[in-house]
Amino acid sequence: MPSQQSEPPDGRLARLRGPQPPQPYTARKITALTANPACARRAVLDATGVDKALLAQQVGYEPRFGQSPFALAREQAFHGLVKWGGYAELIRLLREQLSVPVAEAHVTDLNEVGGNTALHVRERETRRLIAHVASGQDVRLILDRPVLTLEVAGQTAYLEPDALTHRIDGKFHAVLIRSFAAIDGQANPTAVAEAAKQAAVYVLALRRAFNTAGLPTEQISHKFLLVCPKDFSNRPYGRLIDLRQELDALQFQLSRLRRAEDLAAGLPETATLDTTRRADELSSSIEALDASYAPSCLSFCEMARYCRDEADGCASPARLGSGVRNNLPGIDSTRTALDYLDGVAAPGEAEAEAADLLRAAARLRRLRRGAA
Repeated sequence: MPSQQSEPPDGRLARLRGPQPPQPYTARKITALTANPACARRAVLDATGVDKALLAQQVGYEPRFGQSPFALAREQAFHGLVKWGGYAELIRLLREQLSVPVAEAHVTDLNEVGGNTALHVRERETRRLIAHVASGQDVRLILDRPVLTLEVAGQTAYLEPDALTHRIDGKFHAVLIRSFAAIDGQANPTAVAEAAKQAAVYVLALRRAFNTAGLPTEQISHKFLLVCPKDFSNRPYGRLIDLRQELDALQFQLSRLRRAEDLAAGLPETATLDTTRRADELSSSIEALDASYAPSCLSFCEMARYCRDEADGCASPARLGSGVRNNLPGIDSTRTALDYLDGVAAPGEAEAEAADLLRAAARLRRLRRGAA
């Protein structure tokens, strides 16, 4: 049996997960993770590949969000429409809406490579084709379901954009196919913003593939092609969307993520995230991971309800939002903050600055109320 020193880097993470197959990283998971980069709990849960929805359910906190079966079916149907006939509708968009001179339709299906669907095989073939196209040795209009990689919290994430196309202004563009409608050329801003964040993940992964191959990243566009239904029909509509702001933000947030292996190494040897184990075992292991709860977590994290009740139980400032949490460094309870204000307790050295800010804010509030 190998010693702990000789254990592979992800061995501890695999042992925490148990015998279940790992859940893969997705662009959606990465954007959720970078939305709260200070959360060690989310970083470890994603890195282990544990099914967070099932984990939350096992400890009594079934998630209350997600796509409805009808929305999923609609999205699958629209994907099928865009891809039908060798991406005939996407090729039409390139010709008619984006004025791309497409003489022939060159589409390469990367859902498998010679019958092999393994991610690492598909990723290797994707890199090979990208290098050939970028160097001018090959002409491909569309790469269907390519596989790219990105380093996330010390782990290699395999990502599958809907497609890549090389023929818009001679640059590579990520293509995202979504089923929300564009009415008179305008789609739901929130849905577009979420798609843009996910597209930024794919563009960073594409840059990584170029850097690995020693290719100039100037061949990668800072825009992505969003394809969605036009008006109230199912007819696809295409629009290029600038990603520079999202790319800068994503790079910054990824740089702030701590390595998941380092975080997991601090857990007790008995810790487990195996969803077949008892709820009390899972809860004690989850509690050993520092969370960084904020109310916004409820919209994207499967463990948010668990973390919210945990924050309520200890009266954490985080339950009032990340702004309050960040303004009270070192103070782990709103009760403690009130004790400092009332003079019931004296702050230590680590809490002194936050306590001074609280007193100053209380004085200003009293002055304002007096003036009113």
